[in-house]
Amino acid sequence: MAWLSITLELEPPQAEALSDALLEAGAESVALESTSSDPATLEPGARLRVVALARAAADPAALVSAAATIAAITAPEYTVAPLAEEDWVRRSQSQFGPIRIGERLWIVPSWHTPPEPQAMVLRLDPGLAFGTGSHVSTRLILQYLEKHLRAGQSVLDYGCGSGILAIAAGKLGAGEIAATDIDPQALATTVANAAGNDVVLSVTAPESLPPGAFDLVLANILAAPLIALAPLLAARTRAGGRILLSGILESQATEVAATYAPDFHASVIAVDEGWALVGGERR
Repeated sequence: MAWLSITLELEPPQAEALSDALLEAGAESVALESTSSDPATLEPGARLRVVALARAAADPAALVSAAATIAAITAPEYTVAPLAEEDWVRRSQSQFGPIRIGERLWIVPSWHTPPEPQAMVLRLDPGLAFGTGSHVSTRLILQYLEKHLRAGQSVLDYGCGSGILAIAAGKLGAGEIAATDIDPQALATTVANAAGNDVVLSVTAPESLPPGAFDLVLANILAAPLIALAPLLAARTRAGGRILLSGILESQATEVAATYAPDFHASVIAVDEGWALVGGERR
C-alpha cells in the first residue's frame, strides 16, 4: 500500500500537541524526531520534527488544518512525500527504542531485547495507534502508576490508544481492567498488545462499556476532549476513587482542574517539559 509522509517542524510543546491532534484528525500514525545534532538530547532552541503517516488518498492540507484547529495553534507549513509501506515500517521502528519509565518499569518494543533482565517489561508494538511511552504525557501517568497503584484496584483506561496505560496497570497488579477508545484500530492494537504481555483486560468501544465505576480512571487525550468528558469520567469513578488526566499543556492545567473540581479534589499533580498531569480523589 502507498502512503503519504507529512513532515512539519515546530517548537516542542506545539509539536507534541499537534502530534496528538493529527491522530485525532485522521493520520494513521505519527512520530516525533529531534532536530538536535545529538538525537538522544533536545538542545536549547531545537525544534521537533513531526512525521505523520496518511493514506495516499488523504488531503494533507485538510488534515493539517483540522489538526491545527484541534491543537489550537496556527496551521504550520509542511512537506509531503510518497512512502512505500516497507519504508514506513522501517522508519517507524527506528523511532522506538526501550524506554525506562521509573525504577522498575521499562517499555520495550518487540524488536528490542530488554536492557535489564530483572526489569518489569511491558512489550509494546505501537502499530497504528498512539501510545509508545515516549510522549511526556504518557510517561507522567506511567510514573504515577508505578509509585501509587495498589494491587487489586479496578482501572478504566479511557482513550486507550495502544493500550499502554491499561497494560502497565495490569503489570503493576491492578485487578479488573477496562480499556476503551473510539478508534477501532486502537482497540485492535490494545487487544494484540495485551495478549503479548499476558495481561487480561476488557477492550470495547465506549458505547459498549458495561455499567459500573472504577477505583482509578485514566485518560490521556487532549485538554478540550477531557473538559467535554468531565461528567462521563466522573460517573465512571467511584466515590473515593481517583482520576488521572494527561495530554494537557501546562498552560491548560488550571482550566482542566477547575472543570473537574465539582466532582474531584482536583489539582495539578506533576509538570514535565511543558505538560501537566491533573488528578484527584472523587468526592
